[in-house]
Amino acid sequence: MPDDHRAPVLAFPQAPDAIELRHLRAFVAVAEELNFGRAADRLHLSQSALSRQVSGLEQLLGCDLLRRSSHSVELTIAGEALLDRARRLLTDVDEAVSVTLSIGGELAGRLTQLWAPLFAVANANGGLQAQRNAYEQFHAQFAPPPEVAITPVNAGGVPSFELTTDPDALPTLLYLHGGGHVMGSAFGHKPLMGALAVAAGARILAPEFRLAPEHPFPADLDDARRAYQWMLDSGTPAEQVVLAGDSAGCGLVMSLLLSLKQQDLPLPGGALLFCPWVDLNSTVLSSLAATDEQVALLLEQVRGYVGAYLAGHPSDDPIISPLTADLSGLPPLLIQAATGDPQREDAHRLAERAHAHGVDARLELYPVDTHGFQTFWSFLPEAMEGLAQAGRFVREIATRAGSGAATGLSRSPTPQRTRRATPR
Repeated sequence: MPDDHRAPVLAFPQAPDAIELRHLRAFVAVAEELNFGRAADRLHLSQSALSRQVSGLEQLLGCDLLRRSSHSVELTIAGEALLDRARRLLTDVDEAVSVTLSIGGELAGRLTQLWAPLFAVANANGGLQAQRNAYEQFHAQFAPPPEVAITPVNAGGVPSFELTTDPDALPTLLYLHGGGHVMGSAFGHKPLMGALAVAAGARILAPEFRLAPEHPFPADLDDARRAYQWMLDSGTPAEQVVLAGDSAGCGLVMSLLLSLKQQDLPLPGGALLFCPWVDLNSTVLSSLAATDEQVALLLEQVRGYVGAYLAGHPSDDPIISPLTADLSGLPPLLIQAATGDPQREDAHRLAERAHAHGVDARLELYPVDTHGFQTFWSFLPEAMEGLAQAGRFVREIATRAGSGAATGLSRSPTPQRTRRATPR
């Protein structure tokens, strides 16, 4: 290894992959203390364990690093050559870990601050209008990417927005926003949809569908179906359309797919589901609520939303119950979920149900603890990665439709990242 003031050291290609940081820490401790007993105390190890680690390092390198006697420990020339470099390496590793943890804590604090006003209203049993206002204010803390053009349109009689970076492109992505079927808006979701438009290189249509309790099911489904038909009437082939949604919007996406299938209407080319909430019976949340106070509060809120949305409509209707419906024949699905989200089991169960019915479904898990994590794309690395994967999926659908291919989509491995604790 070249150095500013030392002669180059020959590399040992067989060693680096096998050397562990604990080997180097053990060697540095003994070299600095020149005493195995003091070094063992410093590392909270037994002397025998410390000796095995140093001997293992020497065996991997093929040379002695220390001269041992019954009375003393001395560095060899090879040991002297390694000591400073090992110190620098360990310092760099420790600094990297420290910075990473610092950033993780900063992000967790930022997410807590962003969510706090909405949670405060919900936990205080604020009225629906207060919750709606807080939800809009939550989304208003973000801004769409500046390169995205946003235009209001009338999509088959449904007030809507189009978001794109290409004014000449046809709309190919229909986005149905979340909000528990009683809150939220296409207007409020413009930052997230704008980021998706950039990631996918797509023109997005976002309908302002009607909400419960003023307009219970199936008002939102009727609006979504009209917007979808408007896209087809505008010249976009059905197989090039991707449906997308977050949270409760995913339930509406699945209802639209099942409704189109039931009526033998053209199905879209795929569907993109961000942290889906599709179990209106809250089976998993009910089981968790007995031992988790926060989940119990969430369950109470969810049941209120469901009651307002269904207004007496049976919850086992297959159109609104994808976890019990026949999903055969549906297009490819990309499902993204957060590993620490209490509603993550909806994503797992939906993927399992889709696979059982022969649907090409891919489940991507991201190590965060917040529902709807894609909303935080402007600063959360997992959200950026999730949107990049979503954009890739949308482009694959477009390519597949253009080539007329009948084979499944290519798979990419589930994203893996060191877990970062963030609030629900």
